[in-house]
Amino acid sequence: MTTKALTMLAVGDLVLEKPQGDFFLSLASPMLRTGDIVVGQGEVLFTSKGVSTYVEMFSPSPGCPPGNIGALASSGFNVITLAGNHVWDLGVPGIQDTIDGLRNNNIAYVGAGMNIDEARRPAIIERDGTRFGFLSYSCVGSMGQWATKVKPGCAYVHIISHYEMNTGNPGGQPTIYTFAEPLSLRSMVDDIHKLRLNCDILAVSFHKGILGTPEKLAMYDQQVSYAAIDAGADIILGHHAHVLKGIELYKGKVIFHGLGHFVSVTKGRTESERISRAILEGLTEPYNSRPDPTSNWTIIAKCIVDGGNILRLSYIPCIINAQKQPEILKNDEKGKQLFDFMEKITRFAGLNTQFRWEGNEIVIQ
Repeated sequence: MTTKALTMLAVGDLVLEKPQGDFFLSLASPMLRTGDIVVGQGEVLFTSKGVSTYVEMFSPSPGCPPGNIGALASSGFNVITLAGNHVWDLGVPGIQDTIDGLRNNNIAYVGAGMNIDEARRPAIIERDGTRFGFLSYSCVGSMGQWATKVKPGCAYVHIISHYEMNTGNPGGQPTIYTFAEPLSLRSMVDDIHKLRLNCDILAVSFHKGILGTPEKLAMYDQQVSYAAIDAGADIILGHHAHVLKGIELYKGKVIFHGLGHFVSVTKGRTESERISRAILEGLTEPYNSRPDPTSNWTIIAKCIVDGGNILRLSYIPCIINAQKQPEILKNDEKGKQLFDFMEKITRFAGLNTQFRWEGNEIVIQ
């Protein structure tokens, strides 16, 4: 067993479509480098020769410069989760180049592969005798992003949406029920059972949640998170919505329903592409065009581990500045605004988690 406490840090979506990744991570790097394990979600993959697939019915993400993987490594990242709704945007080269680049920079990856068996394979990292295990699944996006026995892609839990007209008013607002398809949920549970035997701390990463709505959880958000914890997960890391979501305690385990995007530097989309995305995702306004200051808030989840057990969970408040850099906040006016926001959206979602300041961190009770 470890002779000293270890720190695991985790952030949400990483989109580095422009070069000079070191610049965009520079303000957060000193904090990230304090982590023994640092986890982030590779939202857009790293390649310069991808083939656009258009599986999402609009222009795919153009890919991140492969050199930005070095920026991740120098900033402290040593685990990147890859399951998500952009994993197949650039075909085989997008996945292969990303995997090769991460390996060459000594960064573990999980959630994607050249077939479904590789995509479901866990990542295990050992630090001072403590083994950290990671699994990564996408709950969103097109089926075209999924890996199969013969096709590259990501690991997934298939989410089914049912729209119930309860008002007897055709064309009115339906009640939306979302739930996991049983076979894919069972596969995830099986993966966790197998990994549980081979690690001390087990983290499950889900690409999930309703975009742009910090206060609202979909039904499946809790279903898949609870199922993962019931199967043996110690912590749940959620992302995809590009905004913060509430934090939940379930059977003593912490669920970060949405860590927000951490770095989102894109090459931009046309107005028609933004409108198409908004229509497809059910947003009333084009995605990423709404002047909502809360979309600039993000957090770094912090987990202190000793003796193979989680001793303390907290988060570090951050704000994304005008240069698209995540910037660490303190227990001051800006930090307290984010604290109040996290309390508000956690309460609104019906969660009873309590938070308190301890220095410049916010402890989850």
